[in-house]
Amino acid sequence: MGQQSEKREMLEQALNVIGLNHPFSRRQFFLISGVTVIGISTLGAKTGKKMPLIIIDKAEGIVIADPTKCVGCRRCELACTEFNDGKASPTTARIKVNRNLNFGPKGVSTGQRGQGNWGNGLITQDFCKQCPHPVPCANSCPNDAIILQPPTNARVVDAKKCTGCKMCQRACPWEMMSFDSDTNKATKCFLCNGKPKCVEACPAEALNYMAWRDLTHEVPPRVAPISTIPPEKASACIQCHKK
Repeated sequence: MGQQSEKREMLEQALNVIGLNHPFSRRQFFLISGVTVIGISTLGAKTGKKMPLIIIDKAEGIVIADPTKCVGCRRCELACTEFNDGKASPTTARIKVNRNLNFGPKGVSTGQRGQGNWGNGLITQDFCKQCPHPVPCANSCPNDAIILQPPTNARVVDAKKCTGCKMCQRACPWEMMSFDSDTNKATKCFLCNGKPKCVEACPAEALNYMAWRDLTHEVPPRVAPISTIPPEKASACIQCHKK
């Protein structure tokens, strides 16, 4: 199936879910194909049917890490929190280095056979994958507090909607959701609006900001996600994806 045909089918399915299931012409397709997931949710509201926020659009950029260059200085973690939170708090950084510093992503069980300073010396930097649809953290949020933010289309936590339930933390297979105990809010990488401070701060040039590509099938998960999708979102997904 071509990209245009696939996009048309996705739009038809999404519109069918919100009750706008009439066929549309080629011209109408090009007019409506610019509608993002937020726009589709708005269409649902106009029909009187409350729609859950489901992110469909892909991100425009992503931070890529090179473990062979990382020296473990953790300046990226400091730059992240100082820019975003106005404080030095590496534990709430959106890029994770400290947890892999000694033994690598697989932890202490690997001993000297693993990565990190106590293993082969390779230090892995964990970063948000800006997941494509379905977005685990966003789909698990019962308050639609994880939204898509232009111009990077990064998946961002809306602090006004976040209640601190931590469902998003349980949903991320790479454990990339952070939680600020001072504000009782979840937080995640939003690519610093296209100018990631972690990339700028790295003295070893071990981080790069580039065009988005799907890494969800390339980077092994750290944990098995345990959160559930709210019923209204699950219902919308089933209707959209069913054959």
